[in-house]
Amino acid sequence: MNHDQCVGIIGCGNMGLAIAHRLTLSGFTVLIGSRNPDIRYHVEFEITSIIDCVIRSSIIFVATHAEHYTNTLISPLEHHPTLFDEKILIDISNQLDNRSREDGLSNAERLQIAIPNAYVVKAFNTISSFVMESTTAGEPRSVPVASNHAFARDKVIMLAREMNFDSYNGGSLRTARHLENYTRSLFPLWRKPIIITLIVLCIWLSYTVYMKFISTKTTSWHQLFLHMTNKILCTSAITLLALVYMPSNLACMFQLAYKTKERRFPRWLDTWLLCRKQLGLLTYAIALFHVLITLVLMSSAYYTTWFHPTIITLPPNKNQTKIIVQSNVMTWKGELASLMGILTLLSMSLLALASIPALANLLNWREWRFVQSRLGTFTLLCAIGHVFAMAAPRWIETGIIQSLKSVGFLCVFFPVITILMRFLFWLPCFYRRILRIRRGGLPK
Repeated sequence: MNHDQCVGIIGCGNMGLAIAHRLTLSGFTVLIGSRNPDIRYHVEFEITSIIDCVIRSSIIFVATHAEHYTNTLISPLEHHPTLFDEKILIDISNQLDNRSREDGLSNAERLQIAIPNAYVVKAFNTISSFVMESTTAGEPRSVPVASNHAFARDKVIMLAREMNFDSYNGGSLRTARHLENYTRSLFPLWRKPIIITLIVLCIWLSYTVYMKFISTKTTSWHQLFLHMTNKILCTSAITLLALVYMPSNLACMFQLAYKTKERRFPRWLDTWLLCRKQLGLLTYAIALFHVLITLVLMSSAYYTTWFHPTIITLPPNKNQTKIIVQSNVMTWKGELASLMGILTLLSMSLLALASIPALANLLNWREWRFVQSRLGTFTLLCAIGHVFAMAAPRWIETGIIQSLKSVGFLCVFFPVITILMRFLFWLPCFYRRILRIRRGGLPK
């Protein structure tokens, strides 16, 4: 990219000035085009008419709303039909409402149809004016670049990189339909995982409240806010963790049944598989919340069976012997439950770190698979061990029948099924067949 060339910007709004500022810092000559250049004045940049800006620039940012394209870009063509010939127009607009267009086209595609002799490129619409102007903003700096003209697309990719953005080839201009609508989406990948998480939390909330306050009446309402919340978080976390790893088991079952990798999974399973990362991060957040509350409540008053009782007998006073019972040293149950909980949290922390793109890119395929599969299985095993360490002594005390409806038994049932299925598909008789199918062959 030649830094001495002039880059034009049509539009004097916040975005236009932010682009001008960024280009100037990157060493480019900037020329801003306005419909009313006489009333526009900026000490840093030269402001001229739109026609003059287009004539003097080979690359032009269109920093106006799409509804103003007719007045700012198309109208001058009546008197200057060759004005935009071989000019690269960078469309940075987005769809401003949810109303679908009758033609289904994006703003960039309509601009290309209106000015066929120009090279329209869709880029920078995912960057806010704040990020554009700031060099320290903590927002995404990824710039997809889409165009029907490979030469123009490559030049804009190089321009974006020289502006210190991570740009990449976004394909043809048809991609602009997705890019323009994506900026209006509010956490589109998180909606279903959040709904699943809320459903799991509500189920365990209802059952725990019923068991503790209505059925057995073993818990005081004064313990609702932390103690009961902690139980709900614990059961929800291990359930969600199992939900993260169960779909891979189901995928193995379908592949063994289909005997090919070419046949698509059912749509519900595809959706479930795509939700695993978000479900895992939500599980980690709930587990971290559970650990924090446990640290606050860590005492013999809340966890009686975790501590050894110490009996201190004082000399008789007024013909009475006073006995003080105090708990201080942990039992094997308390230490084992704590150890399993710590291992679970550490493993989940590593899984969460590996999901960060910057760190995941440092791993090769085998390393990433080991972390997400083997370490994930170890995490689920530790979580199951944590629940067993806490609940198994109680199950032995109350008996099998009574334990079947306990919160601890029910919350660990689904994770145990999940981990057993994972071990089952690791057996050579199944693993080899699945491996042959995934490599494109058929099992013998």
